[in-house]
Amino acid sequence: MKSPIKVAIIQLSSNDKTEENYEKIKTSLHESYEKGARFILTPEVSNFMSNDIELRSRVLKIEEKDPILRLVKNFALKNHVWILIGSLAVKFDETINDNYANRSLLIDPKGKVVARYDKIHMFDIKINRKVHFKESHYFVPGKKALLVETCFAKIGMTICYDLRFPHLFNQLAKAGASLICVPSAFTIPTGRCHWETLLRARALENNVYILAPAQCGQNGPSRNTWGHSLVIDPTGKIISDSGKEPGISVVELTV
Repeated sequence: MKSPIKVAIIQLSSNDKTEENYEKIKTSLHESYEKGARFILTPEVSNFMSNDIELRSRVLKIEEKDPILRLVKNFALKNHVWILIGSLAVKFDETINDNYANRSLLIDPKGKVVARYDKIHMFDIKINRKVHFKESHYFVPGKKALLVETCFAKIGMTICYDLRFPHLFNQLAKAGASLICVPSAFTIPTGRCHWETLLRARALENNVYILAPAQCGQNGPSRNTWGHSLVIDPTGKIISDSGKEPGISVVELTV
């Protein structure tokens, strides 16, 4: 039997102020570790949430220069923990300002990035007359599913809107995943209607654990997110629900 591992799900309310987001993550990492977590997860776009094109081009960095990635790598090394940055918005090139990746990164206890997954399915949708998104205008979609073998589980990596494409989860499960991560920033209308149902379905139909850290609250003048970060077991049972406010949920799993 595998040894159990304590997992921390960090629920954030990130915004367009990268310094504030940095401090929120730093505090949450320390609190997660103090609670005994040895695998820590953050939500999608942990570093920056904004529709401001000029601001995006000015503050986002290439992966190697992102301060949150540097923070997380150093923390993982110092404390010998695994960390999944649900995703960072990063530039592909310092000289190009309209070409970004929505990238999930898994860092090992040596502080090394052992896996990178770029979100495959873009959130191009019109929810109503006032609320619409076109991620493909600035994010370049990834092309490959990604399974990572760690000392405690084979992990499938996905991001948010990928949740609506069951073939991706089935592909990961068939490849051996026992745990699939779904870091997200769901809108309130879609979160209310679909979030829990889709996550429980993906867990149940693939017989896997689902870890889904989420953004919550007011992320900007025109952006609100649903929250309710979830941990779900392979039977579709909810083990943990983080509610609507920023915070940390710690669960013990034997994957």
